[in-house]
Amino acid sequence: MAEEKTATTGMQQNVAGLLCYALGWLTGLVFYLMEKENKFVRFHAMQSIIVFGGLSIVGGLLALFAMLLLLIPTVGPILYGLLLAFGSLLVTVLWILLMVKAYQNVRFKLPKIGDLAEKYSK
Repeated sequence: MAEEKTATTGMQQNVAGLLCYALGWLTGLVFYLMEKENKFVRFHAMQSIIVFGGLSIVGGLLALFAMLLLLIPTVGPILYGLLLAFGSLLVTVLWILLMVKAYQNVRFKLPKIGDLAEKYSK
């Protein structure tokens, strides 16, 4: 069995990795600034910042678009509800997947974003 590594915070690296995703980009930023040595934690922190920071921006833009849908009297509210439900489901599944993989001590890289996280977490 692999030896358990600890983060600068004193907690196990898998727990710190999971917590990088707990509150999205906010906890990613906290752990990125706190952790100076553990590459596993820094990677997950940066991936959290990129993923959930980007999703926050995209979500804001989609919210503006969705509000325009409400101007369409008959189908607007239905499309708005579907867009909101589908987007929320996808983000929740991604959030859980990233937390589980970090807790399992897996350096799970999302396509493209994982490469960026790896580059900027060094």
